[in-house]
Amino acid sequence: MVGFDMRGLTPAPITPFTTTGEVDYAAIHRLGSWLGSISGVKGLVVLGHAGEGTFLTAEEQVSVMKAFVKSVDDKLPIIAGITGEGTEVAALEAKRAKEAGAKAGLLYPSHGWLRFGYQDGAPQDRYRRVYEASGLPLILFQYPDSTKATYSLKTMLDISAQPGVFAMKNGVRNMRRWDTEIPVIRRERPELQILSCHDEYLLHTAFDVDGFLVGYGNIAPELLIELIEAGKAKDYKKARAIHDQLLPVTKSVYHRGSHMEGTVALKHALVARGILSHATVRPPLLHLEEGAEEEIHAAIGAAALQKVA
Repeated sequence: MVGFDMRGLTPAPITPFTTTGEVDYAAIHRLGSWLGSISGVKGLVVLGHAGEGTFLTAEEQVSVMKAFVKSVDDKLPIIAGITGEGTEVAALEAKRAKEAGAKAGLLYPSHGWLRFGYQDGAPQDRYRRVYEASGLPLILFQYPDSTKATYSLKTMLDISAQPGVFAMKNGVRNMRRWDTEIPVIRRERPELQILSCHDEYLLHTAFDVDGFLVGYGNIAPELLIELIEAGKAKDYKKARAIHDQLLPVTKSVYHRGSHMEGTVALKHALVARGILSHATVRPPLLHLEEGAEEEIHAAIGAAALQKVA
């Protein structure tokens, strides 16, 4: 069977940088080895939005992939964010990722579709070609409903029926669509593993999924694993208590002006947890406004998330 078990938490790690802007491989080892040591973590998705993957050179992407593979002693699947604009470019990116040790790929839509939309059949062809060229098992990535790169229900069903596609990361961020489409996908594609990436809507989506694939997993993996377990047990009271405990962190990281700011906030939260020593990012990301760092540190404390030894 293509793929592997992702029924739990799959964090999407940030990419640490030195204060002068180079990739910080020692920090990758600290972050990857810590996340990989936590029971319930099923894999790590690197080079995605939280990982600033499109801000790295092709050479850096490969070296970051290899560093995360090494950080977990190749005992946990490392999944590559595949973000290339053109289909053939993405296929080559997937081949490089597999050669670097990736066990699967999270295939992003062609980013021109965000503005202009896509032709019928183009997403299906993208998944087919990337899998054929690379042999890398793929995760379907559903973008927010507010973009033109969001897939219709038919398109998701088509893609998920293709060889090599074994899971879906759904971030539609339209709860009407979530509540009506997820049951259909469950019925029509019972083998497909469904993962929520709704960092700011985890309570709503916890009861319908096999797991979470979230940047949030960088900073609160322990509580998110408890939330997944509560969702699977249909224990709303416990799930709500975890949600409320995390709410100060959710607000300080994800209730910001732009979701992109969440990556910067994640790094500040990792400083608060003792994994990073600073929150350096690459342009076009910028520093957060004055006072944000203190707010994020206070939120980590309010949620009782301890420093990592």
